[in-house]
Parts: sequence; structure tokens; C-alpha cells
Amino acid sequence: MKDNFEECLAHVLKHEGGYVDHPKDPGGTTNLGATKKVWEEWVGHEVTKDDIKALTVADVAPLYKARYWDKCRCDDLPHGVDFAVFDLAINSGTGRASKFLQGACGVAADGAIGPATLAAVAKMNPRELASKICERRLEFLQALPTWETFGKGWGRRVAETEEVAFKMVG
Repeated sequence: MKDNFEECLAHVLKHEGGYVDHPKDPGGTTNLGATKKVWEEWVGHEVTKDDIKALTVADVAPLYKARYWDKCRCDDLPHGVDFAVFDLAINSGTGRASKFLQGACGVAADGAIGPATLAAVAKMNPRELASKICERRLEFLQALPTWETFGKGWGRRVAETEEVAFKMVG
């Protein structure tokens, strides 16, 4: 199931785009999906908005691999499910992504993907699982107070994530 990180990252970056500093975005200053706060944690020091503007895909790829892909054990998930979980993790956190995966496959949602979660995932249809994850994600996003501002884009992102996940499942 491995070796899908690069393809998944390319799809994520289509949604994350370039530099954004929207006043209503709780993530604040962001480039290629990396918020200023997350980037500062990653590099271990404060950075400027210009530093964020200068980020490249080569800069952020190791962050995405370690903080999101590896943390959610995406190498151990079926293709398509890995993308649905990865994109969710980047957008809404690894804990939420893990819990949504666990809830979708009927195991205790403790936020830590381990042997029980992976065994449950292995028993499920990957297409159905990716769909359930995207459904839970959309419900969560629709309940946020910022849905009115960002909902159209978020809804499109979830729909496109599901579509790409289905293509990856085959």
C-alpha cells in the first residue's frame, strides 16, 4: 500500500494553493497549506510573513510527510483511503482525521491509529470507507462558524477529495 505519498501530496497542494492571509481564516498566514504557527513549530523559531511567502513544495513536503502522512499511518491504509485521511488531517488536524477514520470503520475513536484500527480498515471496502470519511468531514465543516465564509470552497474540496480517493481505489 506504500508509495502513494507524492501523488497524495500533489492533490493536496491543488487545494492548499499558494500564499493566503485571509482575516477570517483561523489558520492565519498560510502558504502551500503550512500555517505560520505550524511552520514555526516545525523549524523551531519564529518566522515572518515573507518567510511563509517564500515556502516551496520542497520545503513543506517533509513537514507533510512527518506531521500528517506518517502520524496518520497513511502508508498502512489502502490507496484512496490514505488520501481522504491525509487531506482531512492537513485541513482539520491529525487527531480529528484519525477519529473520523476510526468512527467510519467502527472502532473506538481514540485518535491513535493502531493495530485495531488497521485490522478494521482491512475488512472494509476502501471506496465505502473513503466516502464515510468525507461524509463525516463535510458534516463537521458545515457545523463550523466559519462555514458561511469558507463553506463553498470547503464543500468543493471535500467533493474533489472523495472523487480523487475513488479514482485511487480503482
